[in-house]
Amino acid sequence: MASSTLGKRIMFTGGSGKAGRHVIPYLLSRGHQVLNLDLTPLDHPSVYTLKTDLTDAGQVFNAFTSHFHINDFSKPWHSDTEPVGPVDAVIHFAAYARNMLVPDNECFKGNVLSTYNVIEAACKLGIRKIIIASSETTYGVCFTQGDSDYHSFPLEEDYDCDPMDTYATSKLCGERCARSFARRFTGTDIYALRIGNVIEPHEYEREFPEYVKKPETRKRNAWSYIDARDLGQICDLCIKKDGMGFEVFNATNTTSSLKVPTMKYLKEACPNTPITRDMGEYEAPLSNRKAREVLGFKEEHPWHKYVKV
Repeated sequence: MASSTLGKRIMFTGGSGKAGRHVIPYLLSRGHQVLNLDLTPLDHPSVYTLKTDLTDAGQVFNAFTSHFHINDFSKPWHSDTEPVGPVDAVIHFAAYARNMLVPDNECFKGNVLSTYNVIEAACKLGIRKIIIASSETTYGVCFTQGDSDYHSFPLEEDYDCDPMDTYATSKLCGERCARSFARRFTGTDIYALRIGNVIEPHEYEREFPEYVKKPETRKRNAWSYIDARDLGQICDLCIKKDGMGFEVFNATNTTSSLKVPTMKYLKEACPNTPITRDMGEYEAPLSNRKAREVLGFKEEHPWHKYVKV
């Protein structure tokens, strides 16, 4: 069922990162208020950053009942506009963003513990909407050692995810934590977004021509991507969609990074990988069909709006 479209008070973790710095402005444009929990400030005049170590459960619980801005101290204690208390929604993007930033054990510990702490605090404080960032890497090819084939196409949410790397495994553990808490706290929605390769607006001119001209280099990303602004739309739609409990959504654009029809390319480039259903002419192999059908997502930023090849 759809919920009210009124703006929500949102805790956003990792909002200073590559995706967050575009998703947050989109959420603000939809009337939401945002507090950014990060170790690095976000350069945005309307968003305050509360420096928070998410691997510390005490800091997470405290941050989730914080003021949204230092100026809030000037308001009357009983103000109806800026209550100090549980927020409406939590969006958890903070994480080590890939392998090889820190040793593997630190990547696993930091990502899993922070996700656990965020979900636990939100559930125990009565926050009924939680959105967490999972990853395209869970499909087991992005950070595999050497070349590896997908089990089948398209990649959809019921796929048997079997990655070999630490980062992707940490993201699957996050999904399992989410499923567990959603079962325990009945009435809480926790949606995990398997986010594709995030593309910022300036990267179309700089990066995308090579992606299109050399499709063999995009196998690890399943010839898919997500425009950072379209990711904002998906997050907003998740906030507005109530009553589903635990769900996983591929967060990708509808359009592949290929300039030839998808099924034609896959049959030629991956002849040993079965195709389990007919795909749209240029449908991304990491398919967002569920997000389109369930959430109502409509991509606004396909790559061919910005790139001529």
